[in-house]
Amino acid sequence: MHTLVSRTGSLSLRPAAGAEITPTWGLSLEAAFARGPGHGLLALGADHPGVALPPDLAYWRDFAGRYVAALCALPGITEISEKPPVPPPLADDLERLAAVVPPMPGAEYISADVLAGQWRGLDLAFDAELAASKNSVQAFLKSRNPAWNLVGRVHFNLAENRKDDAAPFAFLATYTTRLSATAKAQHVPLGQALKEYAKDRDRLLSLLLPVQRAGETCAWLKAMVEAGEIYHPLRWTPADALRFLKDLSLLEAAGVIVRMPAAWRMNRPAHPVVKATIGGAAPSQLGLKAMLDFSIEVTLDGERLTKAEIADMLKQSEGLAFIRGQWVEIDHERLTRTLAEFEAVERRAAGEGLSFAEAMRLTAGANSAATDDLQAADWGKAVAGRWLSGTLAGLRNPAGLAIVNPGKALNAQLRPYQQAGVQWLYLLNKLQLGACLADDMGLGKTIQVLSLLLVLKAEDSTPANPSLLVAPASLLSNWASEIERFATGFVAVIAHPSAMPPEQLKKTAPAAATAADLVITSYGTLSRVPWLSSQAWRLAVIDEAQAIKNPGAKQTRAVKALKAEARIALTGTPIENRLGDLWSIFDFINPGLLGSAKDFTQFTKRLADRPQASYAPLRDLVRPYILRRMKTDRSIIADLPDKTEVKTFCGLTRKQAALYAKAVDELKDQLEKADGMKRRGLVLAFLMRFKQICNHPSQWLGDGTWAEDDSGKFARLRELAEVIAAKQEKALIFTQFKETTAPLSAFLASIFGRQGLVLHGETVVKTRKDLVNEFQNNEAVPYFVLSVKAGGAGLNLTAASHVIHFDRWWNPAVENQATDRAFRIGQKRNVLVHKFICQGTIEERIDHMIEAKKVLAGDFLAGGAEVRLTEMSDAELMQLVALDLGAAMREA
Repeated sequence: MHTLVSRTGSLSLRPAAGAEITPTWGLSLEAAFARGPGHGLLALGADHPGVALPPDLAYWRDFAGRYVAALCALPGITEISEKPPVPPPLADDLERLAAVVPPMPGAEYISADVLAGQWRGLDLAFDAELAASKNSVQAFLKSRNPAWNLVGRVHFNLAENRKDDAAPFAFLATYTTRLSATAKAQHVPLGQALKEYAKDRDRLLSLLLPVQRAGETCAWLKAMVEAGEIYHPLRWTPADALRFLKDLSLLEAAGVIVRMPAAWRMNRPAHPVVKATIGGAAPSQLGLKAMLDFSIEVTLDGERLTKAEIADMLKQSEGLAFIRGQWVEIDHERLTRTLAEFEAVERRAAGEGLSFAEAMRLTAGANSAATDDLQAADWGKAVAGRWLSGTLAGLRNPAGLAIVNPGKALNAQLRPYQQAGVQWLYLLNKLQLGACLADDMGLGKTIQVLSLLLVLKAEDSTPANPSLLVAPASLLSNWASEIERFATGFVAVIAHPSAMPPEQLKKTAPAAATAADLVITSYGTLSRVPWLSSQAWRLAVIDEAQAIKNPGAKQTRAVKALKAEARIALTGTPIENRLGDLWSIFDFINPGLLGSAKDFTQFTKRLADRPQASYAPLRDLVRPYILRRMKTDRSIIADLPDKTEVKTFCGLTRKQAALYAKAVDELKDQLEKADGMKRRGLVLAFLMRFKQICNHPSQWLGDGTWAEDDSGKFARLRELAEVIAAKQEKALIFTQFKETTAPLSAFLASIFGRQGLVLHGETVVKTRKDLVNEFQNNEAVPYFVLSVKAGGAGLNLTAASHVIHFDRWWNPAVENQATDRAFRIGQKRNVLVHKFICQGTIEERIDHMIEAKKVLAGDFLAGGAEVRLTEMSDAELMQLVALDLGAAMREA
């Protein structure tokens, strides 16, 4: 997907794989320079440093802040007019940054390669602004914010001095003055600056500003500055060095570059680590309740310490101690607490065993109170033993697993990534663990599940329990046709009123199910037919698993009550982006792995409260059970054409504008009299009203006229449809309103000169398959009008090369899922996606909110956009719905 976004003269091209996550770099740089060093680039919160940013914005702020700090730390950067490229972080650092991404839109796209691309994008944006300024780098940095001119110039250096037992450390403050003949930065004692800049007071003050800023939070540094000690080499005791060590983050945030002894990894001395090894040998049983072995040891630089050495270490005074020929950090509280935590687990494991679920939480760092304290977490780690590490390696890289193949039982050739998916599902099934197959829509989740079922059937020497598939009613015929097409020897029974009389469904179906390989039913039928819940199933599969995202819903409870040896959830939406969906789906596939809903909420809140909101423990915990591949990844599939998204702006007619303005006034009056649930209901009703007015006045008025001249969207739809008709192409038109489908179809028929098709929630389930076949195979059918809820998932409509979202669902995941009816395997044409937006109205402002990523997830996280909007203040709400008459009528 290629999307051009322009803001205040800046232009950003979003690449296909990163389309969900790329900020607008030009605007970001503007905000960054306004903030100064130690801060990020995002505009949100730029003028209000105290604002609490959502985790996704905080993540990009910190990433962008790294870039500007690295830019200004380039040797001699202030002395040259053209800068070299800013080297990206090391590969390990990029991998770590990719691992700690919080739940947010596009999280599934983020990798070390993507972050490296974002870094290059920042560098290009800076080069463009520098060229436009026609200044030197130094002048440009100063013009944006003098503080940025300081980063990387002042260095605090700590070194070991083993010849001095009383003061075994040396401290020296330096600054970078110029490049040497070999193009290396020359470091000069900070005291030299007093001479060099004796006649340039402004430059001296600019140089010392980071030191001054650090002194505001470090009392010891302020005392050194006031005494003039900062300008001279100093002898330091271990206590002095420890004090310096504890304030590293404050110094670096102020813009001071810190250099530690070369032998210290990650700028810190070594410290003892409590190491637990889990799963060295294969367990005697399978599933989340499988019991694994557990052992602990204390190590220093990877070498095991004896009990005597540990005791001696705990006798040392707090701080830095010289042990085994090196300086070691001693923190009694952290070491003792971590050791006690692991010893408690070891005692419990020796008595009753350690479950697979708890082992996974431990190895992911998601089972300990130490998770709240990043530094404390560094003092203890749980690692997978030989058996567990081999198992996890297979789950994380299924392509390397032993090949399992359905052979001739499958009437199709699996693609390589599909073959890997079958191997992954097979391994989890054998381990009796649940799986979430979250491939993009159109990558063939259905054929992967059918292949697994065929493999399991071939392995059975005696008849086994049948498997169960639960899917939305609209997809039952899809599954039946796919089985008929790809697995002709596979016996499937559809347990649904559309396939058998209700009396037969309730009375005789259990006997028929016993003789079948697979029973297919709907979510609604599952909750109404008791025998489906009481039957023991070999494998329970749920399609469109987002259907169980509401834990309290009747159909969710029915799904989670199923009795099965293993469970699989299928979804085309990135559940890692929405924490509520993630917990509910895992509560089905692997109950207990993420704890109770309350435990999970508390755990994720702790993660969000951590510095940089690091969600790495959660991602590590769920990663083995989620397999997600994307169509935009050319290493997965290279034979899909491009998908281009276009925002199609529409104006309002005079009638629409009058109705919209009247609705705004009425909302304002009624808000003054409403509160609580009444206010929420009022807001939801008016949000629906605004959507209806933007579509067509007749939708709100209910007068049945649907005149073309009354709607700006109808006028724009005519322009598009005429071009599509002239090119003899096909189109899908999505709306969230059933009552809009028929008028849209009638209007489009007048343009194309022939009728198209319509599908909505009241379309008979039996006819949906016929409608899809008609659209796919009949060249005379020019368009298909669908309601998003009924037709936005599961259907294969690759005959279309245009997708039109007549009104927006305000949920990018739902819209993308609907778009993927056309953009999927089998599509040979480029797909053009048109998203209709009425300018000057709430539709445009909601679009801005989605683009600005002012929320944690694409659907405003809990409850959808509408529910989130009801929580706005009256003033915010009125600003959101206000009519910009000039913008609305200008387009018309």
